[in-house]
Amino acid sequence: VRPYWRQFAFGVLFMVMLALTEPAIPYLLKPLLDGTFVERDAEFLFWSPILLMVLFLVRGACGMASQVAFAWVSGKLVLDLRELMFERILNLPTSYYDAHATGIVINKVTNNVTQVTAAATKVLMVLVRDSVIVVGLLAYMLYLDWRLSLTVFVLFPMLAIAVRLIAKRLRSLSRRLQATMGEMTHVLGEAVRGHKVIKVFGGREAEMRRFSSHANWVRRLQFKVKLADGSSSPLIEGIAAIMIALLIYIGTGQLGDEPMSVGAFVSFLAALGLLFPPIKRLVGVNQPLQSGLAGAESVFAMIDEPPESDEGRQVMGGVKGRLTFSKVSFRYKSSAGDVLDGISFVVPPGTTTALVGPSGSGKTTIASLVPRFYTVTGGTILLDDQDIQGVTLNSLRQQISYVGQESVLFNDTVAANICYGSEGDIPHQAMEDAARAAYALDFINDLPDGFDTVVGEDGVILSGGQRQRISIARALLKDAPVLILDEATSALDTESERYVQSALQNLARDRTTLVIAHRLSTIVHADQILVMNEGRVVERGTHAELVALGGQYATLYENQFEQA
Repeated sequence: VRPYWRQFAFGVLFMVMLALTEPAIPYLLKPLLDGTFVERDAEFLFWSPILLMVLFLVRGACGMASQVAFAWVSGKLVLDLRELMFERILNLPTSYYDAHATGIVINKVTNNVTQVTAAATKVLMVLVRDSVIVVGLLAYMLYLDWRLSLTVFVLFPMLAIAVRLIAKRLRSLSRRLQATMGEMTHVLGEAVRGHKVIKVFGGREAEMRRFSSHANWVRRLQFKVKLADGSSSPLIEGIAAIMIALLIYIGTGQLGDEPMSVGAFVSFLAALGLLFPPIKRLVGVNQPLQSGLAGAESVFAMIDEPPESDEGRQVMGGVKGRLTFSKVSFRYKSSAGDVLDGISFVVPPGTTTALVGPSGSGKTTIASLVPRFYTVTGGTILLDDQDIQGVTLNSLRQQISYVGQESVLFNDTVAANICYGSEGDIPHQAMEDAARAAYALDFINDLPDGFDTVVGEDGVILSGGQRQRISIARALLKDAPVLILDEATSALDTESERYVQSALQNLARDRTTLVIAHRLSTIVHADQILVMNEGRVVERGTHAELVALGGQYATLYENQFEQA
């Protein structure tokens, strides 16, 4: 809230002014009743209605001013927290996404933030305003009859103990509710992304059961929150009834004391009546306060997550592209053993090295270590004889282009996707040249708006091969000296693969290229092929050398050739 302290102070000022007018209502009632109905004071008869009218006009203006100020601050808080969280999301290490479901992350940004801001503004508004009202009314009641007031106040400690117990219950329920809401969002996201698989494989009933289970837990927890929150109301009503009963007995002299005047009695009764709505509101903020505190734990836990390690100080530039792995080992946090075990190889500048082997052999892990999606647990990776751990992440990744099996396109135009990440205005001719080299220009020109066509979520209006060629055009436009191809053609049909393979040959020309290959036919011209198994390089050489060797690569190639 600190950056907006002026607006916040403005809201607090008018809120306090509104609160201070509350005790003025019973204060005016005593002289109003005694001066009009008892003493028949003509002057007071004239001015008292006007004073009441002015009082309520002031209350209305103060209430509106404070609400506007707090609504503005609340909106800014939501924006600031969401920007902070999104910035952290963009900087979180890949390992964080491996361990956290997408729906839970999204729920923190969309749902938990609003609970935090409710605690920071709405709850605070009630706490300040109604605390002032309660203090003012109590002070007036003590001024009016301090002995009667002390008799009534004996019941307040019971209320405080009950509120504390309810608060603990609400905090616990709010934590569980937020976690369950995140799980429900995750199931919903999976159903939206996987709707085709669900339809084809008849998974509707199973998904419905999953969603209903989580949604029902959300309902149950929300009901428990309301039940715990609502339990405070009958408690306050009961204490109010006892206090009013005591007031009637004492104020009317039934316990042997001197009875109060009509004006004093009604004024005290009005003050007591006005006292309970703010007490109710103060107790009522327990639920949003505890939800906000539970949400704050979740929101600030994400904001406080350590970002990607970027301890490098040197800025890399003018890279030729010599890539060296020296006794590199790596272990995922969730793994019992090393995924890579003492890997060593060299990729000379401008050459292509292919990685082949069974699933789980460590091929993709090697590709992830070069742009430092993960940090090596042993050994070193050098780019132009410079340890990549010693350079800044930004300058390292500027030297690398990446094309994966699943081409990532954003819900924007073709031009925006090709130019993604490029600084400054990119000439249209440069885009066309990149698209032409990626064998994408013809189908782009056939689109309704050409380069200005919006491709939809994940490039839904394009075929798999077209999406892949857009990704290749993006990599061509970046023109980085190091290229990583992670099974870039494995999911394509034969015709699309031919286009994409031709585009990849254009892309790999004069670049240091690391290829993870599933189809061995696509890497027969590689300068070097590394055969991996269980985190080790078991064979290396050219295609002809490895086939002649008659080892694991030759077996893989023969099996694929027979299948073809």
